[in-house]
Amino acid sequence: MPLPPAPRKKADLLQANTTTPKSILAAGKKNSTSSMSKILTGPAIGPKEFTQLPTPAASRKPEKKQAPPGNKTDTSELKAESVRAVVSKKKLSAQKLFVLDTNVLMHDPMCLFRFEEHDIFLPMIVLEELDSNKKGMTEVARNARQTSRTLDALVGISNSDISTGLDLSSTGHKDVGGKLFFQTVPLTFDLPTSLPQGKADNQILGVVKALGDVYPKRQVVLVSKDINMRVKARALGLYAEDYQNDKTLEDGDLLYSGALALSQDFWSTQTKTVESWQSAGHTYYRISGSVVANMHINQFIYFESAGEPSLYARVTEIRGKAAVFKTLKDYSHLKNAAWGITTRNREQNFALNMLMDPEIDFVTLTGTAGTGKTLLALAAGLVQVLDERRYTEIIMTRATVSVGEDIGFLPGTEEEKMGPWMGALDDNLEVLGKTDTSAGEWGRAATNELIKSKIKIKSLNFMRGRTFLNKFVIIDEAQNLTPKQMKTLITRAGPGTKIICMGNIAQIDTPYLTEGSSGLTFAVDRFKGWPHGGHITLARGERSRLADFASEVL
Repeated sequence: MPLPPAPRKKADLLQANTTTPKSILAAGKKNSTSSMSKILTGPAIGPKEFTQLPTPAASRKPEKKQAPPGNKTDTSELKAESVRAVVSKKKLSAQKLFVLDTNVLMHDPMCLFRFEEHDIFLPMIVLEELDSNKKGMTEVARNARQTSRTLDALVGISNSDISTGLDLSSTGHKDVGGKLFFQTVPLTFDLPTSLPQGKADNQILGVVKALGDVYPKRQVVLVSKDINMRVKARALGLYAEDYQNDKTLEDGDLLYSGALALSQDFWSTQTKTVESWQSAGHTYYRISGSVVANMHINQFIYFESAGEPSLYARVTEIRGKAAVFKTLKDYSHLKNAAWGITTRNREQNFALNMLMDPEIDFVTLTGTAGTGKTLLALAAGLVQVLDERRYTEIIMTRATVSVGEDIGFLPGTEEEKMGPWMGALDDNLEVLGKTDTSAGEWGRAATNELIKSKIKIKSLNFMRGRTFLNKFVIIDEAQNLTPKQMKTLITRAGPGTKIICMGNIAQIDTPYLTEGSSGLTFAVDRFKGWPHGGHITLARGERSRLADFASEVL
């Protein structure tokens, strides 16, 4: 093709040669116009998994006329729309699909509403297991029945389609954004031959594997309280997690101890702002500063330094950045002994100050075996029942969870049946009975009979519906109670009643309970900072050198 003639002056346009075919130019113009229209209005390609969702705003065809080139405002709007579309895709991909095991539903009937914006999938075998465990009067059976009622309420809502998922927020839980899916169609999966197909756990694993194949862009997670179930899932390359929502704390070491050690330079930093006064035999201190932010009401604070006087006090008031300390009564001295018992360490003195304070209605004591939890509680109870007449009697109960095999049914009345579980009570009463050496053999026998008449042993099975008036209630081995059982017991308290919960969170015998989900941990965390509640962790054992050495080496 011959070239067009050269321009005769600057900025002169090139003229098409007469020999240039007009059909070629027209075809080129037509092709460029059609390609541009395809770029601007071509259909958007979305993810295969979410085809039922509406098309993002950035991928729709523009209804208005396209702005002329050079309009910066419209360009920025288009960029913003594209960014929003990317964000929405990220949210969809971050939404997980949780497959719940049966033990999770029987452990917490409200677990369906604990997964925020994520979806939940229930295999058909889970419903079968719920149906087989709903009979009986145990807590597991009650939870299974409550879960079935919740599922029935979700399914029974009008305009709900079970095939497309049930909206979890339809029952009033507005903070839940996910959906509940049931297994409505058979799912094909291949498991190793070593896993029998007829077992329920293996069927759930197969469902998780099949869902992972159906939704490759979504993270499918198995949630189970069964450790072996989670191990098998991870061995098959599946995601598996424990149900964490029932845990108050992730680690037992993070539990509130009830005591705070002041720094060595505490008094030097508080010399200009500290205030002190005396009232009713106690010294009060008002301090301020950044250390107040880490304090709670009824928390014990102590200051120990070589060459300086020690301070043992309790936080009685916190207002803004100021706190008031109240010095403690020294129960380590024999003149302040409680039923002949004196404290042997700092934590025991803290505990006895709470047990003897009438303004504190709820006390929690944690610690290893031999730290004196039961002995201090009984001594404080006997003083306030027999000497001060503050309470009418002592009621003692505990969770009847065996360490070994069950010995079968026990004969006798309620107290006689509870007798084998109350060995700790008998041991401590023997110690308390030997404190009075001046009364003689007959006097000690009479005192023991009086003590036993003021101590009632009750079973947890018969606590529902009761109301305790002016009672000193001791709940031993409280680490084996669930949070629901703990709530049932504490709400039995009537006017003038004091409740003491004791236990060692390292010795839990109840299935599915851990240090983080125990009822004792739950109570310690929830009552932290309440003006009429207190907690202390007993650290040092006072049984014998043999017991202390065994606790360290065994």
